[in-house]
Amino acid sequence: MTLTLGSGPFSRKSAAGRLNFSLDDAPEHILYIEHYPRRIRATIGGQTVLDTTRAKLLHETAHLPVLYAPLEDLREDLLEATDHATHCPFKGDASYYTVRAGDRTEENAVWYYPSPLDGAAPIEGHAALYWDRMDAWFEEEEPVFGHLRDPFHRVDVRESVRHVRIEAGGETVAESDRPKLLFETGLPVRYYLPQEDVRTDLLHPTEKSSICPYKGTASYWSLEVGSERLEDVAFGYSEPLPEALAVAGHVCLLGDGVTTEVAEAASERPPVPA
Repeated sequence: MTLTLGSGPFSRKSAAGRLNFSLDDAPEHILYIEHYPRRIRATIGGQTVLDTTRAKLLHETAHLPVLYAPLEDLREDLLEATDHATHCPFKGDASYYTVRAGDRTEENAVWYYPSPLDGAAPIEGHAALYWDRMDAWFEEEEPVFGHLRDPFHRVDVRESVRHVRIEAGGETVAESDRPKLLFETGLPVRYYLPQEDVRTDLLHPTEKSSICPYKGTASYWSLEVGSERLEDVAFGYSEPLPEALAVAGHVCLLGDGVTTEVAEAASERPPVPA
């Protein structure tokens, strides 16, 4: 997911790879701060409260990356200092601003560290905004949904001829020799099958949806096999973002009650019935 979550090298609990040095002598809680040259904007109440190309990105153990922008790149006239304060043992004491724009008021939506601890010194004079308190975010001229995109996170979709068979309730509900394999940082491989290779008669759309800043907005289906209904175990992207365009019109089945079998080589594929 990122350097400090999932299988990232500094996640501590579940790193997938192996370093050529020990983290035993490193701090238990790691901060990594880097320059983030992309133009980032945030709007609220019809006003742009943040517009920066000079931000820093803070990677912190067990957290998604957080953008810290120079205080001068925030609309000072939209900010109102408050008495709210919090303490972080790794970054120091934080102060807060409320944002007022148009008819919108978001209490304590902006925070900064007036005198950060030594390990967080680069974010002095910078502030961060709660992502979900803003109306919209933009990277350059493109809207960003869900959360800030991590530069160490990527999505790759590859054509494949692996034989994929998916079972539920003792029945084959999907089978394909032309899956799209989606490789995403920190996550297991996901198998997306063409709808023609899925028993779509067993799928029923649900109201659930989810937003991924790398793939787009996913729609979900429940799967009915016999008398069993498996909720939200199938999903797909009708209008995926550029990184995942190849899975448009495909379905991924994943969840409790669903079993996926993958033949890694042609010799492992089941024989074709006579």
